[in-house]
Amino acid sequence: MRRLRGIWCLLRAVLHGLHGLLVVLLLFPALRRDGRRARVRWWSAKMLRLLGLRLEVQGTFKPGGKMLVANHVSWLDILVVHAVCPEARFVSKAEVRHWPLVGRLVGAAETLYIERARKRDAMRVVHQCAEALRAGDTVAVFPEGTTGPGDELLPFHANLLQAAIAVAAPVQPLALRYADRRRAVSPSALWVGDTTLAQTLWLLATADGLVARLDVLGARGTAHADRRALSDTLRIDIETALADIDRRHRPA
Repeated sequence: MRRLRGIWCLLRAVLHGLHGLLVVLLLFPALRRDGRRARVRWWSAKMLRLLGLRLEVQGTFKPGGKMLVANHVSWLDILVVHAVCPEARFVSKAEVRHWPLVGRLVGAAETLYIERARKRDAMRVVHQCAEALRAGDTVAVFPEGTTGPGDELLPFHANLLQAAIAVAAPVQPLALRYADRRRAVSPSALWVGDTTLAQTLWLLATADGLVARLDVLGARGTAHADRRALSDTLRIDIETALADIDRRHRPA
């Protein structure tokens, strides 16, 4: 039964992906920015539901321009955030632009791309993020730089935080935890090592009671901040919040 449920779940998810592509190609050119973002929210939330994932959110996003800083577990992280904050413009590795279907969908969400193989490209992206923040946009980054194991944080990289410091934009940390009926940290949502997108989709489709918990933490000011010190503070914020999520949902 789980296998059949997984196949049905995957089929619906693929069809929803194709539907999203049609929306981007046919509707987005005629929509205003708020209209496009409304559809990003709808599409992301529905994809999570189709994959059998329940979303629980605690906290509220600060209005206006800000930088979101989150721990990175899976490609699902972007859908989770977009389901509640569709205006978030994520910084993503440039290779994503060339992925079939996914690349076009990600680009439609006003993603900012970085060439990780080129060290100088980080400075270009910092300036691009700063301009977006100055214009009142919400920019989202994963300071770990790659997906982690889910149960502990990787070291944070501080470079992109300079964009928020340069324009004194607030930084708001987010803590993401994926759990299922048996485990506080579910392996079904992980995307590490050589795991392919198809493999992660199958794990998600056959997971048992998967839930994504997103804690939106209080924003921090950045005026005259040291980026490395700010990075350390944000890491502690997220680490503490993840421990709090685990405590809140520990079986009695």
